[in-house]
Amino acid sequence: MSEPISALNHTSYEGIAKVEECGLQGMITLRGDLSDKVLAKAVKDATGQKVPGQREVLVSGDTGVCWMSTDELLILVPYAEVGAKLAAMTNALSGIHALAVNVSDARAVFRITGPCAREVLGKVAPVDLSSEAFQPGQIRRSRLAQVAGAFWMDDAETFRVVCFRSAADYVFKLLKAAAQSGSEVGVY
Repeated sequence: MSEPISALNHTSYEGIAKVEECGLQGMITLRGDLSDKVLAKAVKDATGQKVPGQREVLVSGDTGVCWMSTDELLILVPYAEVGAKLAAMTNALSGIHALAVNVSDARAVFRITGPCAREVLGKVAPVDLSSEAFQPGQIRRSRLAQVAGAFWMDDAETFRVVCFRSAADYVFKLLKAAAQSGSEVGVY
């Protein structure tokens, strides 16, 4: 059996900010009633986190939970643990109307770091990324130029971006172009 590899095998670029493909990340899409106590316990057991509020992420390293919509969460776990976490979650949710699916190999994750990280992402996403409007712990689902994506801040100078694996090369090239040295516009 072949070993899994990430979409772009840790490709990176350093310009006004560093853009890098993060590698393998375990991801489970969880759909259901986010106010259900059984669902909340399954999330806590898998991640150690509570169910986040609207447009909130509760992430530490490669483990956490992201609010995606009123009935959807993105559960992040180490890639090697996704099978066991999904099995436990499916078992815990068996008595309620919910769906948990492993989407790890269908997604790619990028990290943008540096003092100009906001500027890089702001060039490709129609979102107010000023520090007053967007801070660590918040998430947005939006467009990254022509493709769907989601992103959040781990800290004041670090974004993580999730997109479909099929669009990974496009998104990397888009972020790379936005991060080219000399392309600062000084918006943020």
